[in-house]
Amino acid sequence: MTNAVARQRLHLRAGPLSLVLEDGALRYVTLGNHEVVRGVYAALRDHNWATIEPSFTRYDVDDRGDSFSVTFSAEHREREIDFAWDGKIEGTAEGTVTFTFDGEARSTFRRNRIGLCVLHPMEAAGSPVTVEHPDGQVEHGVFPEPISPHQPFFDIVSIRQNVSPEAGVQVSFEGDIFEMEDQRNWTDASYKTYCTPLRDPYPVEVKAGTKIKQTLAIQLTGDLGRVRLPSLTSPTAVRVTIGSHPTTLLPPIGLGVAAHGLPLSQVEIGALKRLRLAHLRVTLELTRPEWEQRLDDAAAQAAALGVALEIEAICGDSGAGIDGLAAALASHVKHAPIARVLVFPKMGVVTTEPVMRRSREVFRAARLDVPLGGGTRADFVNANRAELPIDEMDLIGYAINPQVHAFDNASLVETLPGQRATVENARRIAGGKPVTVGPITLRQRLNPAATAAEPQVASDELPSRVDPRQLSSFCAGWTLGSIRHLAAAGAAALTYFETTGWLGVMERADGGQSHPRFPSEPGMLFPVYHVFAAIGDLLATRNRVELLPVEISAPRTVEALALQAGDQRIALVANLLDAAQRVEVAGNKALELEPHEVRALNLTIGDTS
Repeated sequence: MTNAVARQRLHLRAGPLSLVLEDGALRYVTLGNHEVVRGVYAALRDHNWATIEPSFTRYDVDDRGDSFSVTFSAEHREREIDFAWDGKIEGTAEGTVTFTFDGEARSTFRRNRIGLCVLHPMEAAGSPVTVEHPDGQVEHGVFPEPISPHQPFFDIVSIRQNVSPEAGVQVSFEGDIFEMEDQRNWTDASYKTYCTPLRDPYPVEVKAGTKIKQTLAIQLTGDLGRVRLPSLTSPTAVRVTIGSHPTTLLPPIGLGVAAHGLPLSQVEIGALKRLRLAHLRVTLELTRPEWEQRLDDAAAQAAALGVALEIEAICGDSGAGIDGLAAALASHVKHAPIARVLVFPKMGVVTTEPVMRRSREVFRAARLDVPLGGGTRADFVNANRAELPIDEMDLIGYAINPQVHAFDNASLVETLPGQRATVENARRIAGGKPVTVGPITLRQRLNPAATAAEPQVASDELPSRVDPRQLSSFCAGWTLGSIRHLAAAGAAALTYFETTGWLGVMERADGGQSHPRFPSEPGMLFPVYHVFAAIGDLLATRNRVELLPVEISAPRTVEALALQAGDQRIALVANLLDAAQRVEVAGNKALELEPHEVRALNLTIGDTS
């Protein structure tokens, strides 16, 4: 018997299955070379769908080589919430894994969900699946290929699929009613089978003393003797192979106007000019009196940087305020060109037909030749579930953040291919019209699923929109991967983060608002700044920058972005793990790479490169 510390990742086996144990969760359950389950975990979501993370009071692992047993105790405590549970995960030498969740509420609180969830990898798209229902009925279907706006399967007792010609996997559930959603809607690279149907009213009050017990089992079927087992040893290096033929143009990239509302200093303007941005995005609430000043300030910043404005206009539900915006754009905002305007009603986060039609009429009357569109101010799911007035729109747009469901680095990395999937699906919805993505942020900027106001932030905490990883090298690596996936999918324009401050690419020159959990320094250039600067340096040589294809042998550990402008090429490579890795960068047979300069951020070129 050995003790395992929470946040430690352990590689375990259950007969032919290999998997990763992390805290009280399982990741990457794999049969041979086939990932059969992306993850299994227990979640507690409060009345606003905020995830209350567990802490562990007991944690033991018995690793027997071809089998294992894990027992632990966890508690979720935040504000009025106090819930504790015992977990047991067992893996047998025959290839069965069971997960038991046995909990009790120690206080009375409201919840939207408590219990087990299983993630199926998005690579299962299009593959057949068999679902058993509580009444014994069996349903035959497939994992959705286009992102499903609503639940593809309801009332699940078990779900079975083939994962190779030789074998299949069945996941069975007890203790609640389960259903499935397509998490690609939120850029997660998975389908999620979760407890408590969303058709049931929520939030629900959980009384102190309430007990909740659930069990989940993963079982293999088929001829397991023919499955080749992978080695648990890691390869000596991750290989990044760059293709010779560009696949698409790099889309225009911009930043958001900083939420702190202060003007850019000359030092900040100088640093931001190096990025050669295409636009600044500003949000204007047209039913509030301060919008005109905010527009003027944003236009002045855009003019100082030599970029266009991208406007997110929030008007009355019938279009009130659009007339004033059109008049302002037609008359006195002359010093900054307008890249595009996206319009939304004050109520809700999705563009409606009345707002879109009114905006079109007003802009036409004002003789404004400006791309005019909409979509959603929030995650792609909101556009996917809506009936957008596509015929009235020149483009559609939506926002991205990787932390709707999970918050650790590995889960954020998993969202990168999910981002690509949202663009591919948005282009289908748009019917050939351009798809713009933004703002792209580390944290959710607004929560359309909230059922009540967000709680006040304590003085020793950061606002919910702020992630201290904004100033980390991880943010830089995640961002270059995001650019690669979104550009490869055909996004027409991208907007990331903000210019300065806690949500920016650099700290304010005056130091901004200091906080012990965000240890920046005045004028500090965050690592992500250098990603955009490298692109800006390439744009300085030629306006036309193309994306080169990249293949990565271990894509969840390394990201890479390869670009070409004329005869110049750059490759940005990021280690996404906390540990050092050896990375080999090479061209394919048609591309010879002879780098004459190697630059690094926060790592040593040598054994690790």
